[in-house]
Amino acid sequence: MSHVGAQRWWAVGALVLASMVVGFDVTILSLALPTMADDMGADNAELQWFVTSYTLVFAAGMIPAGVLGDRFGRKKVLLAALLLFGVSSLACAYATSAGAFIGARALLGLGAALIMPTTLALLPVMFSDEERPKAIGAVAGAAMLAYPLGPILGGYLLNHFWWGSVFLINVPVVVLAFLAVSAWLPESRAGEAKSFDVGGLVLSSAGLAGLTYGVIQGGEAGWTDVTTLVACLGGLLALVVFVFWERRVAAPLVDLSLFRSARFTSGTVLGVVINFTMFGVLFTMPQYYQALLGADAMGSGFRLLPMVGGLLVGVTVAHRVAKALGPKTAVGIGFALLAAGLFYGATTGTDSGTGLAAAWTAVYGLGLGIALPTAMDAALGALSEDTAGVGSGVNQSIRTLGGSFGAAVLGSVLNSGYRGELDLDGVPPQARDAVEDSVFGGLAVAREVSSEALAASVRSAYVTALDVVLAVSGMLGMLGVLLAVVWLPRQVGQSTPEAAESGHEAADTV
Repeated sequence: MSHVGAQRWWAVGALVLASMVVGFDVTILSLALPTMADDMGADNAELQWFVTSYTLVFAAGMIPAGVLGDRFGRKKVLLAALLLFGVSSLACAYATSAGAFIGARALLGLGAALIMPTTLALLPVMFSDEERPKAIGAVAGAAMLAYPLGPILGGYLLNHFWWGSVFLINVPVVVLAFLAVSAWLPESRAGEAKSFDVGGLVLSSAGLAGLTYGVIQGGEAGWTDVTTLVACLGGLLALVVFVFWERRVAAPLVDLSLFRSARFTSGTVLGVVINFTMFGVLFTMPQYYQALLGADAMGSGFRLLPMVGGLLVGVTVAHRVAKALGPKTAVGIGFALLAAGLFYGATTGTDSGTGLAAAWTAVYGLGLGIALPTAMDAALGALSEDTAGVGSGVNQSIRTLGGSFGAAVLGSVLNSGYRGELDLDGVPPQARDAVEDSVFGGLAVAREVSSEALAASVRSAYVTALDVVLAVSGMLGMLGVLLAVVWLPRQVGQSTPEAAESGHEAADTV
């Protein structure tokens, strides 16, 4: 179904709001955790589940969410998802115990899982090959814009109100998105309603949840931890059984021939690489701004705005670059720019200031803005109207899992690099764990014992580890250049739904 007229772009505004509401939640919880730990008396395990409960449901729910949209109508599912997200945000804000908050966070994750693939599934249905990249750029840019806005708004609210107020940010955005979706978004669904593949739903959800939990646990407890190994192996086993099941069931949940499409598979893998590198920036830089430059959470959000500025410029020119040079070249240029920014960032020293950080994050954001929508268009352009929901769910699930894996791996690189560079001579034995735990703990101990030498060692150790993480992320960016040049088809636009349904052969010629 093609929705003609200017109303399509008003509909994109509705999808932009839906994307932003999910993006806010990615960064905003970390601001409130210290205060919540005090108010609720939550221990470390409960604090971990505050984060994990959302992530697990989000990862496990996206493929089933895509199926629901294909079957019952994507507009209906998106409206229900926004309602659930708004109600669960209120439940988070007014939770009075750790258990109640964990339950509310799980519902919030379910709402997000319903929003994201449904939002993306509507783009290939509503727009032609010519216009789709612009729409994808708008939605992707909005999601990225939410990353720094979350800490800025959340930091202001935490400075003036109670911790629950940070979750109330979602409510007015949800209300606006609900009204916009109701007014402007066209309804769409698969042309033929297939029977539910219950086995596929259970196996895919269990596999993604198990693997995601294992990756998160690996970052916390180590990769040889029994829980980590059991969760990862169990998740992988469930996904292997899922593949065998899908090849034999009459009406599979996921048409595995989709992965024979070079544009879908390469676009999805390139999205994973992008998510991987994003962790190197979004996790390490706020710590750098706060620990070494003395900014608060709100100030850290402001210091991420150069990256957003670069991103918005990149998103604006991405379609023109792809049209002039071809999507393969455009994605390669985007990855080359983001890699250059990351390598420049890897020259950060203890005496570097905001200027250097602003320069390299702006270059990184520019590359991100060119590469991300073009790679997403490659994947989404391979989907027909009948498979848009489940295909978007598969794409989002893989990218989310890649982001979690990036967080775990690069987090381990950061921690090991930081601990390996510390000079702990003269540090009391009882304080060493706090110093090794984080740069914030190390600086707190240095202040407590009045040791400028320890403070200098902690700052130097963190900056050295930061540079290693950014260099590794830069090498991943260069891998993205190679993958784009070698793998991404020259033409990634979808010609017709029928071509997509026939196995994508014609459009997959490199």
